[in-house]
Amino acid sequence: MRRWLLVAACALVLCTAVRATGTLLPDGPPPSAGPSGTPSAASPSAPATSSSYDPAHYASQVRARARETGVSARLRMAILYNEAYKPHDPGLERAWQRYKPDAAFGIADMHRAAFEEVREGRDFAGRRWEDLADDRDLAIEAEAWYLHDLAARLPADRSAACTEDELLALGYNAGPAAMLAFARGAAPGDQARSYLEKLHGNWDRAGKAVGAD
Repeated sequence: MRRWLLVAACALVLCTAVRATGTLLPDGPPPSAGPSGTPSAASPSAPATSSSYDPAHYASQVRARARETGVSARLRMAILYNEAYKPHDPGLERAWQRYKPDAAFGIADMHRAAFEEVREGRDFAGRRWEDLADDRDLAIEAEAWYLHDLAARLPADRSAACTEDELLALGYNAGPAAMLAFARGAAPGDQARSYLEKLHGNWDRAGKAVGAD
């Protein structure tokens, strides 16, 4: 958390400099590939500013995409809560991305490689990864389909050490290769365990937000 506060402070300085001078910082190298159509309308109930952001504001979109993709709405909401540890302000995200080109965009914290993969053949195939910073509905849609695609990769015969929801959350956080390793019985490392602990901590409020039993 302290690391992200420092990151946010640096990004704010960068963002302020960009707005004040009207110039852009030099572009860095292309981001490395990582794991994790029709424009969507922005939600009127929650403007795209970090001060007002609460994943629960997007419960209706999460439920709708869950029905469309067959992925648990509760799981999707819990992941949004997991990814809400940093301010999701478009200006801050863009300023930070210019400093760290492989940073993730949007309220679902999606990396470029994951978005390029998941948009293929979908209604949002014509959208850009950069759009995720401004369009929260697009971020929710991309998150849903990415989890759908991860679920399709899970083997029927897998270790009972992790539940399906846990495996999908780990796949979203660490990528499909890591998810499949955990499905075969590999023990999650410290970072993966920390992500699961956060998921479990967010599980009740995620269920409340989407109306799950």
